[in-house]
Amino acid sequence: MSDAIRITGATRLYPIIGDPIAQVRSPEVFSARFAAAGTPAVCIPVHVPSERFETIVPELMALGNVDGLIATVPFKPRMLRFADRLGRAAQTVGALNALRREADGSWTGDMFDGMGFVHGAKSKGERLAERRVQLFGAGGAGSAIACGLAEAGVKSIGVIDQDVAKAQALVDKLTRAFPNCDVSVTREMPAAIDMVVNASPVGMKPGDGLPGDIGRLDPGTLVGDVVILTGPSPMIRHAIECGCRYVDGREMMDGQVDALLAFFADVARPR
Repeated sequence: MSDAIRITGATRLYPIIGDPIAQVRSPEVFSARFAAAGTPAVCIPVHVPSERFETIVPELMALGNVDGLIATVPFKPRMLRFADRLGRAAQTVGALNALRREADGSWTGDMFDGMGFVHGAKSKGERLAERRVQLFGAGGAGSAIACGLAEAGVKSIGVIDQDVAKAQALVDKLTRAFPNCDVSVTREMPAAIDMVVNASPVGMKPGDGLPGDIGRLDPGTLVGDVVILTGPSPMIRHAIECGCRYVDGREMMDGQVDALLAFFADVARPR
């Protein structure tokens, strides 16, 4: 089957909304994946000015050939109000980045940043269950990844963030949602961990180092990083030097595409 992208009157639309929007790669990635699967759909970029968000989003959802929406910055928390039901990650994190139209016309929303990381790790054959995790960063990406890891069955998660109140708020949310996972605020990385994840912005700028005092890692430690660069980030370079396996930002993004496509496909819509 040809993987050329064809647009006809029957093509289904999946807008990705943001402010700004020119930086996103999602339209190209999703549209190519739809075409490769023979799905008559495309992802299109839509620049929604922040001040008109509450007006434009309902109008997009009202279009008859829009089957789903993807949200990027700064709209993930503000999208919650448009969902008729929420997945567990969206409920826990308090934000969503995808909405799916159901067969009855209602909308289901969920957050896939963390699921993308989990999918990326599992696609490389990595075991997540029972791991003891140290997480750097309690912002949107860190919260979603922590939720995804807890749902995947990790044993414990320590959270480090310069904003201790933010770290504690994340710990409180995770403790309520995942009582079987030991979650705590940490000030430094303990020795007894076998997974470390950088979900902070550290590593994005030239000259950046590691997000904290990580030290030499045991080769059995799984390393993750949300940072996407043309080459290995400082965190991934450190993992390679220590002989550790890793999941980088690009693999996390690819995993999120897989998770989102499965989410969008998981409904039978009448045509």
